[in-house]
Amino acid sequence: MGNNTEQEEEFLLNHSQNSTKGGLKTIPFIIVNESCERLASFGLQPNMIIYITKFYNMDAARASVLINLWSAISNVLSILGAFISDSYIGRFRAVAIGSISSLIGMLVLWLTTIFPQLRPLPCGQYQHDCNGTTVAQLATILCSFGLISIGAGFVRPCSIALGADQLENKENLDNERLIDSYFNWFYASVGVSIVLAVTVIVYIQDHFGWQVGFGVPALLMVLSISVFLIGSPHYIKAKPEGSLFTGLFQVAVAAFRKRHINVQLNYNDDCYYRAPESMLLEPSTEFRCLNRACIIEDPHMELKPDGKASDPWSLCSVEQVKIMKCFLTVLPMWSTCIMLLVSFSQPLSIYQLLTVDRHITHQFEIPAGSFGMITVLSLTIWIAFYDRALVPLLSRYTGLPTGISPFSRMGIGLFLGILATVLSAITETIRRNKAINAGFEDDPNAVLNMSSMWFVPQLALYGVAEALNVVGQIEFIYSLFPKTMSSFAAALYTFGLAVASLINSLLVSVVDSITSTGGNTSWLATNINRGHLDYYCWLMTFLCVINFLYFLAVCRFTDQHHHDGRSSLFPEAEEEHSSNKRFHGA
Repeated sequence: MGNNTEQEEEFLLNHSQNSTKGGLKTIPFIIVNESCERLASFGLQPNMIIYITKFYNMDAARASVLINLWSAISNVLSILGAFISDSYIGRFRAVAIGSISSLIGMLVLWLTTIFPQLRPLPCGQYQHDCNGTTVAQLATILCSFGLISIGAGFVRPCSIALGADQLENKENLDNERLIDSYFNWFYASVGVSIVLAVTVIVYIQDHFGWQVGFGVPALLMVLSISVFLIGSPHYIKAKPEGSLFTGLFQVAVAAFRKRHINVQLNYNDDCYYRAPESMLLEPSTEFRCLNRACIIEDPHMELKPDGKASDPWSLCSVEQVKIMKCFLTVLPMWSTCIMLLVSFSQPLSIYQLLTVDRHITHQFEIPAGSFGMITVLSLTIWIAFYDRALVPLLSRYTGLPTGISPFSRMGIGLFLGILATVLSAITETIRRNKAINAGFEDDPNAVLNMSSMWFVPQLALYGVAEALNVVGQIEFIYSLFPKTMSSFAAALYTFGLAVASLINSLLVSVVDSITSTGGNTSWLATNINRGHLDYYCWLMTFLCVINFLYFLAVCRFTDQHHHDGRSSLFPEAEEEHSSNKRFHGA
């Protein structure tokens, strides 16, 4: 048995390497491209608020809103980029266009550090010109952000799928195992890239200045494009075949066009349009109004001679209707994670860290922008600990292969998120009181006699909360959809990040506007010693508690239809995911 397995692996490896197009030989080019893009773009984010407030004379609240909008646009464009790639231009062109767009954006950003004309005059030299940012100067920085967002929107969703295209070989029974191995290596490389971004790139910016700190990411994008294009002759360049999101819109449009149909009537199986080899004979009774989309009114007008739909915007298959119903089913549960994602993005947190002692030794000081590593490490350690130690133990008592149900994981994650926001509020209260007692109320740059280790517990809790809630949510979504649609869970999570960034921008704007009325100091003032960031943290805690109660209500409703996160909408989905849902979730 072992010899047969080794022979199969050897055959698969040789087959891939000897293939004219695709195969394992193309994977390094794709992984290097993705890794360099992540390393470059994620390396720009931690310190960007400092660059904007210092060189573009924005207050901290406005800068935080701008960065959150940048993040939201990048995530929305990831969904749009996947749609354009799948429907029109293909994955290779999408990755190439995205890489070039990111490079141009980073070059524009780097040029703002080279030429003083692209930045407003510093406040310290000419106080009357402190807010004198011209339209051209603002347009330059926004253009760089936009180009980087477009690049991320094309590269991130399409790069992993392009790699999977290179390994697709249906003749080999072991092909799925090879693709799973590729996913492992791909996500591992992404993780390493993010770690290097928030440590090495941030360190370079802190110690060698903005010109070098922004120049290195641009050089990394040059390397990314060069390596990707070198492998171009060897890629399998699959043609676009349409997007899942198009099918969702088609169901909505078809159901609206046939709104005159009475869905209360009993239709036989022949009245429903089904895809070839479909296991579904008729649509479910949930969201019955959508069943109109798959009802055949006139076979001669709506069907082609080969049995396919003449107009997919007027007649959809039972499977498409089921997918739309799954989408509507997961929306309430999906919405419960947004507030947790909002709480992760605490505004002005980097200013807090700049005021405390970050020295590990007398010579080495941790960059303020690198403390996000604590969240990443706690998330990684918890996932490994849960999967290897807790799951086998909990499975003995619960009988579930994942230890506890997705609902339980999500709930525990939300509760830990609440504890993390409480800790952040308490820590900021202690930090602010120390600053005022030391006479630093008007000196936000003063370093307090307070260790940065005070911030470690809350950052670690955020990591564990994300590991539990987000991974549990992805696992729940996977249990509803068949394996062929596994990318849908990632798309929903990406869209959740975009919505969370938009809510964060709105929340910061509203709080800053309300608390600064009447000449009062804003809670989110750039001088955090005068502001009240602790009040903002308590507000976030209150919103997270409300969100937790909303989650409990959604659980009560959802569990009545989908016990333990499983669904009967696609009976084959549970069997497909039983062996690998934990891997995909992680």
